[in-house]
Amino acid sequence: MTIMDKQNLQPLKGFRDFLPKEARKRQWLKDQMVKVFEKWGFGPLETPTLEPLELFKGEIGEDEKFFFKFKDQGGRDVALRYDQTVPTCRVIGQYYNQITFPFRRYQIQTAFRSEKPQKGRYREFVQADIDIFGVNSPIADAECIAASIDLYKSLGFKNIVALINNRDLLEGIPYPAIASIDKIKKIGKEEVLKEIQEKGFSKEKALAFLKFTDNLKPDRNLETIFDYLEKSGFAKDNFKFEPSLMRSFSYSQGPIWEMVIPEYSTASFGGSVGGGERYDDMVERITGRKIPGTGIAFGFDRTLEALEVCKLLPNPEPNVRVLVTIFGADLLNKSIKVAKKLRESGINIELYPNESEKLDKQLKYADKKGIPYVIIIGPEEANKGVVKLKDMRARSEKVLSADEAIERISKKT
Repeated sequence: MTIMDKQNLQPLKGFRDFLPKEARKRQWLKDQMVKVFEKWGFGPLETPTLEPLELFKGEIGEDEKFFFKFKDQGGRDVALRYDQTVPTCRVIGQYYNQITFPFRRYQIQTAFRSEKPQKGRYREFVQADIDIFGVNSPIADAECIAASIDLYKSLGFKNIVALINNRDLLEGIPYPAIASIDKIKKIGKEEVLKEIQEKGFSKEKALAFLKFTDNLKPDRNLETIFDYLEKSGFAKDNFKFEPSLMRSFSYSQGPIWEMVIPEYSTASFGGSVGGGERYDDMVERITGRKIPGTGIAFGFDRTLEALEVCKLLPNPEPNVRVLVTIFGADLLNKSIKVAKKLRESGINIELYPNESEKLDKQLKYADKKGIPYVIIIGPEEANKGVVKLKDMRARSEKVLSADEAIERISKKT
């Protein structure tokens, strides 16, 4: 067996490890998202990591160059999940007769994009989606936008804004120009004009596209959405019409929106933490059925980073509440018995897994891990049928029965 080169111990560029402290933060955010999604009536869905390449081809637009694609051992062209919307459309087609419409789903899984890694952008990342299928009405779009605003308000963001437009208003502007105009807040008007011309359009045409965009006004569908959001109790500061918002996905149609956190605007992507749209035509292309679809993909990592930047992320408590120590090999069975009783009471505990380790080292271990309580069963405690409960934060200890210790720990949980 050879020792691996230290460089090979690093994850691949754009991929990450999450040690317990970071993993707990991520789990906390996932739990908060699920709570809000289910409050709005969305149910869970999971799809495979690997899909046929053909499923994604022609559906994403200019970003197809970022597919992680290869041939599997059977010689089939496959791709890692690029997003969650396209696979969900496949699910809709495959299980059409088993699904009750309107179908509301949420999905929190990893996606993969072979793009240049940068701050807040990775090659493997988590997306959190909510979607409604089977409804033509803009009320479905409004519901998804409302749930989006509610999610960020529930996370503590006071100035969350849903920027909203309608791709139907852009009829007559070709998709390549739309993809460029969508970047106007990131790269500026002059760069957008230059990019449009590089795609083969004259300067006059490029200027006309921008002038057309500047003069857009909300249509009836957007007015319905704004009215719904207002009647649902959201402040007008939480949503606004944004004519320059285009959404660069080729499948975007109808109402489109982007969630922006102004306090997070120092990020290279302008504070955007999620984007949504209607995509009825894509559902039909994939399923062969006329099934309307609308929804949003939230950037899980961006949301987590925004929580950190805005100091809204709580410091997750350690999942282990109690360390049961082992005083010595002859008292191991006593420790096992108490550990079992604590677990049966619903308390997360850890039994120190080395009966020959000195007690002092076990206490330092608990302190380093942030475990709030330690139970010690020495010869004296064992003879009296009690335990010593040590509060690591208060630096105090008390001799109690096992039941009294459980009651005291449970009150503090």
